[in-house]
Amino acid sequence: MPLVIRPRTDADLPALGAVLVEQQATSGYPHREPLPMSPEDFVAREGTLATWTALLDDEPVGHIAVLPVLDPAVSREPDLSRLWMAGHGLPAERLAEIGVYFTATRVRGQGIGAALMRTALDQVAALGLAPCLDVIPTGSAVELYRRTGWREVGSTRPAWLEADAPDVVAMVLPTGS
Repeated sequence: MPLVIRPRTDADLPALGAVLVEQQATSGYPHREPLPMSPEDFVAREGTLATWTALLDDEPVGHIAVLPVLDPAVSREPDLSRLWMAGHGLPAERLAEIGVYFTATRVRGQGIGAALMRTALDQVAALGLAPCLDVIPTGSAVELYRRTGWREVGSTRPAWLEADAPDVVAMVLPTGS
């Protein structure tokens, strides 16, 4: 059966929570173990602009979300907001964060992550917003983002980051990339 990417439903959450936990051992994402919430609650963030589930044979195998970037005055992560705003030269309300992005280990290398990212970036563009993300510079994620046009705009230590983890890298994708 072909890959299907569709808006996430509440019925997806148990399977996506299981995928999140399964892939954490190899990806290191999310970067907190144990999570301070259930895996399902981690996936089902409040205030998202859009969310998608990737399915193979009707089974959830990946997820991505588009989230608003909040003004530093009200953001729980004001340094990230400031870095993204400076990187794009835009106010927070003109930015969107790509996050809650993961795929099952068994489907890596099949283009599912790339398809999820294209879907999210298309939505960001349709909303007239500029894309941002943050990543811990372990593994191959930062290099993958660089190869696909993302640009580093700084680094910071969010409150949720574990003490032994490297600083989070803030990245922006220039409009038109």
